[in-house]
Amino acid sequence: MAAIEIKGAQYRYGDHNAVDQLSLTIEEGEFFALLGPNGAGKTTLLNMLMTVTHPSAGSISIMGHDAVSETAQVRRMLGVVFQDPALDDRLTAAENLQIHAVLYSLPRGERASAVERAIEWASLTNAGRKPVRSFSGGMKRRLELARALMHAPRILLLDEPTIGLDPQGRRHLWERIASLRERGMTVLMTTHNLAEAEMCDRVGIIDQGRMVAVDAPRDLINAHGGGPDATLEDVFIALTGKQLFDESATGRDLLVDFAKRGGEHTR
Repeated sequence: MAAIEIKGAQYRYGDHNAVDQLSLTIEEGEFFALLGPNGAGKTTLLNMLMTVTHPSAGSISIMGHDAVSETAQVRRMLGVVFQDPALDDRLTAAENLQIHAVLYSLPRGERASAVERAIEWASLTNAGRKPVRSFSGGMKRRLELARALMHAPRILLLDEPTIGLDPQGRRHLWERIASLRERGMTVLMTTHNLAEAEMCDRVGIIDQGRMVAVDAPRDLINAHGGGPDATLEDVFIALTGKQLFDESATGRDLLVDFAKRGGEHTR
């Protein structure tokens, strides 16, 4: 069974097609990166996957459940980390996690242990009782990721997960994402960081609401890069005519180092 199956999905804003006849299949256990310039339709596509909005045409299924008629089942299959922080910074890390446990109907007797496991997994044991407003950006991201996993979702959606993080924060987050890949978690990530995208199993490039290319990073480079020294950035520019910027990117060295330490994954 495919983890995510999108067939001819379309979403209209008036006369504008934000997503236009888009089809895509993501297999279970796959780590997929979605690239696209601003306004390409990435956020709209994520909103449809999360059942926040419904497609104007076509269909979307998550682990075999229809995203329109089975929204409750779909939402239980998904863990989501949003681009903008979605934590209550007046509360502690533990209190933020407790709210999530209630919202996802974790059994009352299991909530305290689930919160403690999440805090430990996020390496926040010494900060779990501190208000989130005192956390660094990396600590908040790890907390958000731990929270997204509390209800044992099958698929993880990450919207620009490392944006705004310093090198240490990025490394800590990628270490946790790597552990999820080893467990077979299906991950769909939007990113503007091409070095991060190159670490994924496949990359999809979306422009003007359409999926213009989908393949493994190296295969995309070979097919569209234009030369032996081509990069994924060359592919992106060739296919969209635009430059892709990540203002918070810290360069390739961090991710190369991470890959050498065991984060690299090939299928």
